[in-house]
Amino acid sequence: MKGFEYLQQELDQMKEQGTFRRLVPLESEQDARVVINGKEVIQLSSNNYLGLTNHPKMKQAALESVEKYGVGTGSVRTIAGTLSMHEEFEQKLAKFKHTEACLVFQSGFSTNQGILSAILTDKDVVISDELNHASIIDGIRLTKAARRIYKHVDMEDLEAALKETQEYRKRIVVTDGVFSMDGNIAPLPKIVELAEKYDALVMVDDAHASGVLGENGRGTIDHFNLNGRVHIQVGTLSKAIGVLGGYIASTETLRNYLIHKGRPFLFSTSHPPAVIAASSAAVDVLLDEPEHMERLWENTRFFKEGLQALGFDTGISETPITPVIVGDDALTHKLSDRLLELGVFAQGIAFPTVAKGKARVRTIVTAKHTKEDLQAALDAFEKAGKELGIL
Repeated sequence: MKGFEYLQQELDQMKEQGTFRRLVPLESEQDARVVINGKEVIQLSSNNYLGLTNHPKMKQAALESVEKYGVGTGSVRTIAGTLSMHEEFEQKLAKFKHTEACLVFQSGFSTNQGILSAILTDKDVVISDELNHASIIDGIRLTKAARRIYKHVDMEDLEAALKETQEYRKRIVVTDGVFSMDGNIAPLPKIVELAEKYDALVMVDDAHASGVLGENGRGTIDHFNLNGRVHIQVGTLSKAIGVLGGYIASTETLRNYLIHKGRPFLFSTSHPPAVIAASSAAVDVLLDEPEHMERLWENTRFFKEGLQALGFDTGISETPITPVIVGDDALTHKLSDRLLELGVFAQGIAFPTVAKGKARVRTIVTAKHTKEDLQAALDAFEKAGKELGIL
């Protein structure tokens, strides 16, 4: 069929430059080791921080819910797709997050889009960190609000933005809690202090902090003891929680408003029972089994220190997200490919996901990795790094 030649030309160019990538199907459950092309390899690319994707309590909860409620809901939440378990789970999440209310969306991406597009008009301004997640960027694009992008975690630039925008009805400062490509933590205490000083709202996307930071994995707000001072918390059920979805933790007012105005919520079929049951069981695991977080951080320290000792550039990471920054796009993908040959699955990430010249192999350790897994991965990184002239 004719018509897509211009797209094929761009794809061909990507192949010539060594940046074209194919999807990599896994042939096993998501775990510390996975099977790719019939070969078992160490997994260092998933967001399965706590290893909950196959936790027995969550699997059992999902199975029981399917037997009781079936495999789907058959409707959007606002028509006939709200089961009692949906609202019970949201109440449980709100209690866990120390907020008045929660509302679950179909994904973390749609959560950010739904919030920003619903609550902002041309009378408002959104003030966003320049390295915020793509879902925040796209959410901003869907609004008619003015926008001011401040330099990454630069509090002087943030304060300048707040000073410059005082004529707007509402100002909202939006930031990732943990930045997904660099693994650094936003300076939330200062952000909140400045927002309070200039009467602005604060919205934090805690996708990579949920289950990772704070007491029992409550996130960066709890990590910094800022409960009650952040207006909007966005969480995920798709990463450390091990299932699927996103949610907003805030006030009852905002929850009710988004039920009526949040387009992704309004026009998407609700989560199937198995997803809600497994996610609810995950909250219980976070509360009852803190050892998963403890192992996650023990493994993080071991692996991060090992990479740094070898001489790799791990940037400004403070979390289990540890980038191995290479710079050149093609060389980054060569490193990723060689690692796979050596038994380590660690995906290369290049432009446009990260800036030109900042390509990296992004690694994420989990609570399920053993020290033997991580040492084997370090040995592979050393061998590949020396072969390719990176070390």
